[in-house]
Amino acid sequence: MAGDYMKRQTMYFRMITSSLIRRRSRMLVALLAVAIGATILSGLVTIYYDVPRQMGQEFRSYGANLIFVPAGEESAISMDTVKDVTDLIPANDIVGIAPYRYETVKINEQPFMAAGTDLAEVKKTSPYWYVSGEWPANKEAVLVGQTVADLIRLSPGDAFTVTGIAANGESFSQDFTVSGIVQTGGTEEDFLYMSLSTLEDLMGNNGEIDVVECSISASQATLDNLVKQISDNVGEVTPRLVKRVTQSEGTVLTKLQALVYLVTVVVLILTMVCVATTMMAVVAERRKEIGLKKALGASNKSIVMEFLGEGLFLGGLGGLLGVVLGFIFAQTVSMSVFSRSISFQPLLIPVTMVVSIAVTGLACLLPVRSATDVDPAIVLRGE
Repeated sequence: MAGDYMKRQTMYFRMITSSLIRRRSRMLVALLAVAIGATILSGLVTIYYDVPRQMGQEFRSYGANLIFVPAGEESAISMDTVKDVTDLIPANDIVGIAPYRYETVKINEQPFMAAGTDLAEVKKTSPYWYVSGEWPANKEAVLVGQTVADLIRLSPGDAFTVTGIAANGESFSQDFTVSGIVQTGGTEEDFLYMSLSTLEDLMGNNGEIDVVECSISASQATLDNLVKQISDNVGEVTPRLVKRVTQSEGTVLTKLQALVYLVTVVVLILTMVCVATTMMAVVAERRKEIGLKKALGASNKSIVMEFLGEGLFLGGLGGLLGVVLGFIFAQTVSMSVFSRSISFQPLLIPVTMVVSIAVTGLACLLPVRSATDVDPAIVLRGE
């Protein structure tokens, strides 16, 4: 029994492949249609799932999307609290976390606002900063905002003296060198930037933070959940989303994903139409052959299985080609738009092949039905 079954299956496969080879010009058109549809499907689905990651990384160049300020009557945030908050954020989602402390100092008897921070983290949270010169390499080097530099005529490499009153009431005086000039076109140009430890040494009271800026690579929903979690677990801080960044990111992602979905559906419909048209032409071309088979005793079921087998074989082969070409397509788009490579999704292999086979199967339903309606007597008379 098993041997007879294998022989029938082998004969069935040979019959399908020989039929496809004999009509290779028409079948090549159908195969190309399926392959193109599968390529678009595989490529766009890959992009669909990778776009949030890619776009999230792009939006991180626009600055922090989450900030923490003291809660209630608290006047400052302690570094221990910053650590507690950081522990609640998944490490893989953190792009950068920059704490800021602000104090008023004087340069040439003019008051300016000094910001103490972790300059290495600022590079991550605020990559849009343009620094004319170099980032500070030691505690004696600082960044100066363009507005401050214009007021007191400072350039990279210039030395100046900062004076002020420490927390204990004593005055201080410290010499610094301008490492670079910060240009952003915003309020960042109004500050003097130095390391947090340097400002703490000047002022005397350590561990006090005014605000923490965070750049988190996560979706809007994830950020909302994170804000709720921090609010529930860390009472010393109030988390706030930067709406202009998070809302813009969410809007762009929603529109892009909707566009990908629409294009995929349209392409699959066009693929179905192309395959159906090709198979209808094949049925019309093989009317005499179908009539002869029926006259010799072939059942409608065998006719249906033959045409469906051809269609499903094309769907599987086209889907397999589409997986390979789709990844190349997605990789090309990602490198052109985001200048980053895209990750391959192994699950796309069975998904693309199943969808391709399903599309070709649906496309063959109408042609197969017309094949079963062939009347042997009429066809064999030449009518």
